[in-house]
Amino acid sequence: MVAALVLAINLLPAFGPPTWSVLVYARLRWHLDPIALVVVGAAAATSGRYVLAAGTRLVRGRFSARYRTNLANLADRLRGRKAGVWSFAILFVVSPLPSAQLFVAAGLLDLRLALLAASFFAGRLVTYSLYVATAVVVDRQLGSVLTNVWGEPWWIALQLVLIVAISLLPLVPWRTRRARD
Repeated sequence: MVAALVLAINLLPAFGPPTWSVLVYARLRWHLDPIALVVVGAAAATSGRYVLAAGTRLVRGRFSARYRTNLANLADRLRGRKAGVWSFAILFVVSPLPSAQLFVAAGLLDLRLALLAASFFAGRLVTYSLYVATAVVVDRQLGSVLTNVWGEPWWIALQLVLIVAISLLPLVPWRTRRARD
């Protein structure tokens, strides 16, 4: 049940609750095994985000030619730099940003999703472990600490800002570097 819920939440491009909060709730409410919970949660979150990115690729063809050209130029720029795609992969490991927008961008840019998904999975194993372990310790020491973060106005505002930023990214006139003669 937790896996299906986490998968469904991670298919959402915006406004979903953070996965860590669902995992913390499940651990505190149902006293599930924390190691299994973290591994299943990370796998389900990664699967959901992968499908989100792959689905985003399907809508690329609906954009104008200019929009698609800008996306292709940005993708070429990332791929053309030695650290470009790897930097993007590292961003998936350590980013505090909501991951839905990162996966939508990866899908639009047609980046290597397997590398990004593996990075995301590795990062989530660490962060979910920290969240679940911290919640257990705090719960034992101070009582229940689960809050309704995803309904807070600042969280909704952050989601909106990131959606706008991602949607404006292809409008930037990305130009490929010309080969030097």
